[in-house]
Amino acid sequence: MAILPLFIMIIVMLVTVVKLEQGPHMPLIVGTTVAALVAWRAGYSWKEIEEMMYKGIRLALPAVVIIMLVGLTIGAWMGGGIVATMIYYGLQIISPSWFLVAIAIICAIVSLAIGSSWSTMGTIGVAGMGIGMSMGIPAGMVAGAIISGAYFGDKMSPLSDTTNLSSGLTGTDLFDHIKHMMYTTIPGLLIALGVYGFIGRRFADGNMKLEEIAQTASVLKESFLISPWLLLVPLAVIVLVAAKVPAVPALLIGIILGFMSHIFIQGGTVASALGALQSGFSIETGNTMVDNLFNGGGLDSMMYTVSMTIVAMTFGGILEYSGMLQAIMNQLLKVIKSTFTLISSTIAACILTNATCSEQYISIVVPSRMFTKVYKDKGLHSKNLSRALEDGGTLTSVFIPWNTCGVFILGTLGVGVVEYGPYAILNYAVPILSIIFAATGFSIVKMTKEEIEKAKQAEADTAAEEEKELQLES
Repeated sequence: MAILPLFIMIIVMLVTVVKLEQGPHMPLIVGTTVAALVAWRAGYSWKEIEEMMYKGIRLALPAVVIIMLVGLTIGAWMGGGIVATMIYYGLQIISPSWFLVAIAIICAIVSLAIGSSWSTMGTIGVAGMGIGMSMGIPAGMVAGAIISGAYFGDKMSPLSDTTNLSSGLTGTDLFDHIKHMMYTTIPGLLIALGVYGFIGRRFADGNMKLEEIAQTASVLKESFLISPWLLLVPLAVIVLVAAKVPAVPALLIGIILGFMSHIFIQGGTVASALGALQSGFSIETGNTMVDNLFNGGGLDSMMYTVSMTIVAMTFGGILEYSGMLQAIMNQLLKVIKSTFTLISSTIAACILTNATCSEQYISIVVPSRMFTKVYKDKGLHSKNLSRALEDGGTLTSVFIPWNTCGVFILGTLGVGVVEYGPYAILNYAVPILSIIFAATGFSIVKMTKEEIEKAKQAEADTAAEEEKELQLES
């Protein structure tokens, strides 16, 4: 019964999205309805089921705030000429054959500095899409390289929320966790860069429409006031977040600077600047490429993403808080016989949670609760678990179209999973490497005798405290 809502949702999703070419909202609503019926059949009242949905939505509210701020940022930076400036200079200095490698590295560095893949994709990523598409590179390839770079930095940065969440939930030292992830993540990035370098060769000299690139740059210069001073706006946001200023105020400052640039540098009116924030920037240059790139952004453009996030989290909330997800996970525990099956099951559980609960944070939280004791019982160090959570949870979220990450990428970069999926190489190379290492035993760390004794003592202390609390309640 627990797997029934997931099974029906996936079937309806395949028919609706693939066959009928419609959005994923309705399949998720169908899945939520079936999940509610199963929960009701299991004895939950409608009030309790409603509360499960609300809890799921509450988990996604921080993501919803960021999504809306990114929409405002894109509108402000489009109107302020900031994105145009980044694209203009990018067209001048980046070789088409090395563009995919360059944008992946740039996104990796920025994301490593600020600890956020979403902020990186919503700022540097948007400009990168413009540059790459202006060079004639398919949107899916560009988006894949941006995603690979952004998620490398997000995963390896000590400022990242998922990195801190994984280490905190498993009781692993933050920097031990990051060092242990290097075994899978750095090779994954090198593989991705190697593939991007190989793919990029087809866009060298002969295949490039150099006249169109020059024309695009010319139209940008005619339509916007291009100035290197405008690059200080994204630099300010990067510096603020690197200085541990929270993402929300940092993005708000970026929005204000973009708004002011629209008025005082580009010569727009207050009304047009406000319009760019609300409904997106609009321009007609006569150049199809430039018009496609710069007509967009704004708060309204993110409402599809916001509604998708809310609908997805109602489904995930019922699965999580009714115990259905726990019932599904319990079946996974039955097949665990070795270190290989344990780590593989952890990664599989993270992917399953990403697909069912539609949120990468839950894909870390739920499996961490389930597998912590199993790792201890098998004498495996907690950093094996924390790495598996990130390899399977953080990275694979981008491959689920109805996950908040997949929806965010569609709304921000304008590219769907089907297009960018094959080129988000880091995001599937790392989980594969993690499973291979589990099979071979490479980089798998066992607990020392002292650590085992310490873990047993901690369990005994926790059990004693719980017993004391029960006695007090009695």
